[in-house]
Amino acid sequence: GITTMALTEDFVYFSLDWPHMHHLVALVCLVVVVYKLNMLLAKRKTTFRNMEAFSGPPGHWLFGHVLEFKQDGTELFKIVQWGKLYPYAFPLWFGPFVCFLNIHHPDYVKTILTSTGMFIESWIGEGLLVSKGQKWFRHRRLLTPGFHYDVLKPYVKLMSDSAKTMLAYDLYTKTNESFELFQHVSLMTLDSILKCAFSYSSNCQTEGGTNTYIKAVYELSDLINLRFRMFPYHNDLIFYLSPHGFRYRKARHVSRIHTEEVIRKRKEALKNETELERVQVKRNLDFLDILLFAKDEDQQGLSDEDIRAEVDTFMFEGHDTTASGLSFILYCLACHPEHQKLCREEIIEVLDGKDTFEWEDLSKIPYTTMCIKECLRLYPPVPGMSRKITKPLTFFDGRTLPEGCHVGTSVFGIHRNANVWENPDVFDPLRFLPENVSERSPHAFVPFSAGPRNCIGQNFAMNEMKIATALVLKRYQLIEDPALKPKIIPRLVLRSLNGIHIKIKPVDPQV
Repeated sequence: GITTMALTEDFVYFSLDWPHMHHLVALVCLVVVVYKLNMLLAKRKTTFRNMEAFSGPPGHWLFGHVLEFKQDGTELFKIVQWGKLYPYAFPLWFGPFVCFLNIHHPDYVKTILTSTGMFIESWIGEGLLVSKGQKWFRHRRLLTPGFHYDVLKPYVKLMSDSAKTMLAYDLYTKTNESFELFQHVSLMTLDSILKCAFSYSSNCQTEGGTNTYIKAVYELSDLINLRFRMFPYHNDLIFYLSPHGFRYRKARHVSRIHTEEVIRKRKEALKNETELERVQVKRNLDFLDILLFAKDEDQQGLSDEDIRAEVDTFMFEGHDTTASGLSFILYCLACHPEHQKLCREEIIEVLDGKDTFEWEDLSKIPYTTMCIKECLRLYPPVPGMSRKITKPLTFFDGRTLPEGCHVGTSVFGIHRNANVWENPDVFDPLRFLPENVSERSPHAFVPFSAGPRNCIGQNFAMNEMKIATALVLKRYQLIEDPALKPKIIPRLVLRSLNGIHIKIKPVDPQV
């Protein structure tokens, strides 16, 4: 018995000896790695099988198509070129295991209007942009009153005020040098969404580029895009431990503090109010009032987390997308002086000496509206959308995709598809005459998406773009700088690597 005991003690001592523990840990790690690799290889095999009906450009065995996208302003045009070779849709691989079916034709797009987004969720939470199923449906129903025209009407004056603050460009008229538009426009649209949706005066336009929230939004947008392109970062743990993951959490913290401050101040102001109607007597309602008072048929409101997610969504969606759209609208009009002149004549006639836009004026500028739509066609603020499909899909030509596949909709590719648009790279606002629109698929022009999950704030965005465009054209003549053409890149919104530059001159009041 003593011998057995001694042997057992020796064995326990031997087993717990450090070198052997290391061997054991190494063995466990190896087993986990082999298991994980086997799962990934099985997933890759399944993905190849799922995509076999769709031919596409050849990709690298390890990097897929990532190396084809040089981040130099050419990648969106590469998608358009590939679209000519592979009609309707083609697979794109991001690393060895992640594949998207990239759709670039309206007849395919109308099939894809179910679930949504991926890596954006941890920043903005489950807001309308990325929530799913019943949660999305309930939130959409509760928030729709926030975009009723009675709520949107008073915003017109606030948008005009924000646009007028931005119009302090006189400095640039004297130098005859080009200047970068996006930074000014981005501050204006943030100022505008804060005033309109949250009744919050931030002075962010006069503080200039020191605004920490705007810097955080840029950082988050770039890091989400980087994560999408670098396949090791698709793993949550690897991304979390990386320096980029650290920067992401830091920027997300800044953005959340900003959001929580806006909500806290409003809750404080409303703490003694129980009825939305009583608030409405005192002042115009805004989006945040509607969020805080929203109740479903069971008298359940939104949780604090839901409110923060929706505020983050509208703060981002409401300023970044509009800033991109408006910057490219002004750039486009600078490149097409003949159309710019027609817009200005229409605007001056409608304003009739006023310096502020009113609700009724928005419907009286049809040519300017067509020009804005043509700019959004050529430079869609959201150049692509992604979905993970939750049920099998069959397209009109019989090709199918099983549940769980990733689908990317290239809005840029659809808007420049030569099978849908004649001379797609030519600027022609008359494409948006009612008789021309009626001949096209309703999914040929989707800057605000389409179907049940279309952009809830599209009227807000269109109003803001019309007002800002009109007030800029009334005051300034926009001139292209041929030496500084934008190098466009897809981020969460359409951006330019080298900024968006134009020159300006004051409009002669006699003209």
